Amino acid sequence: MPILPFRQPGLRDGLGVDAARLMDGFSIEVMPRTAAKIADFRPLLPQGTRIYIAHLEGTPIDDMIATARRLRDEGFAVMPHFPARIIAGPDELNHWITRYRLEADVTEALVLAGGPKTPVGAFDSSMQLLETGYFEEAGFERLHIAGHPEGNRDIDPDGGTTAVDQALLWKQDYAARSGMQMAIVTQFAFDAAGVLAWERRLHAMGVTLPIHLGVAGPAKLQTLLKFAIACGVGPSLSVLQKRARDVTKLLMPFEPDVLLADLATGLAEDRDNLIAQIHLFPLGGIEASAAFAAKARGPTDAAHDATKLTTQTERSI
Repeated sequence: MPILPFRQPGLRDGLGVDAARLMDGFSIEVMPRTAAKIADFRPLLPQGTRIYIAHLEGTPIDDMIATARRLRDEGFAVMPHFPARIIAGPDELNHWITRYRLEADVTEALVLAGGPKTPVGAFDSSMQLLETGYFEEAGFERLHIAGHPEGNRDIDPDGGTTAVDQALLWKQDYAARSGMQMAIVTQFAFDAAGVLAWERRLHAMGVTLPIHLGVAGPAKLQTLLKFAIACGVGPSLSVLQKRARDVTKLLMPFEPDVLLADLATGLAEDRDNLIAQIHLFPLGGIEASAAFAAKARGPTDAAHDATKLTTQTERSI
């Protein structure tokens, strides 16, 4: 799924037009506890925005369902996480799927292995969840899977890509067999060159699934470094470390404008690419990421509302 043709270079609130277009149709990620701090998402995000709900180990399923129902009621597409390693077994998986469908009208999910090293039950991988057939039986229409631009040592301990590549091709085949809409959503990265090289490698090996590229929203540098280390972000960590050497920038929010501009330049030279849109990780707060996206996308009423609400929030802190 190639990115839409780029217009001639220009500026949109300081961000190049080509880079700004990457933000069109963006998605964003929340957790039940962070979503609860937002009184209403409608002034922050365009209607229909896909909102992923991260399911961390220990989060009650009741909280996940309630958050999904609330966001659906506010007019958003909702995509809860299904981390295989925190699901006790087939009965619990089917129970979660059924509740999401019946109680929150959810038809989309991010299916992934999850963070814990040791599974709590029978499932160890996202492929095992897909093999149950429960998502199709419940009427789910779209399933996303995890992508790893910088590799994943949980899957390939030797630092290679053999196992993760095989798994990705298996999932693509599953999508073709089941008729399920599918896309790859990635962990956040900070190095455009590495991301572009990864996309070209996937394309060359026959992957056709669209990529929703993970990007960290505005946040303090210390916050990004903490999350990057915790999430195993590797080669692109040097981008943050280089910036950290400039002490004058330590307290300034780090925004992904340079990353987006570099991506746009690379993609303009390869229009037949897989990168379809951006997925925001709001590591510095939902309001900050929503305001950045609104600014990048252009001067719309929604952008004005997001900037206004962020300003009000900052004044209240």
